[in-house]
Amino acid sequence: MKLLLDTHVFLWLNGSPEKLTTAAREACENPGNSLYLSLASVWEIQIKQQLGKLELDTPWQDMIKTQQIDNDMALLPIQLAHVEGLAALPSVHRDPFDRMLVAQAITEGMTVITVDPVFSDYPVRVIG
Repeated sequence: MKLLLDTHVFLWLNGSPEKLTTAAREACENPGNSLYLSLASVWEIQIKQQLGKLELDTPWQDMIKTQQIDNDMALLPIQLAHVEGLAALPSVHRDPFDRMLVAQAITEGMTVITVDPVFSDYPVRVIG
């Protein structure tokens, strides 16, 4: 199964894995699953850091490298098809990063790993 990590799930994997639900942790640890981090999440992390809304003990660049080595996590670039997919989404909420993750997951046939309940309002598979 291809799993797209929500931003907070990526951060928790790196510093607070105990915050993950059992289902999320088991899905991430299953060697039969492939983990992906959207560049939209990387962008969100950088913006929140610059605004002072997010403090990290480890630079995000190092977190990505660690997850790429430890969990074979891949980065998911934003494609034109993902942007086009935004038009088909219901107006559930306005968070542009979440909406991009949903569009990417639908386009790529992925399941989103998140504890954010708003994802359940979209037509996307979720493990929370």
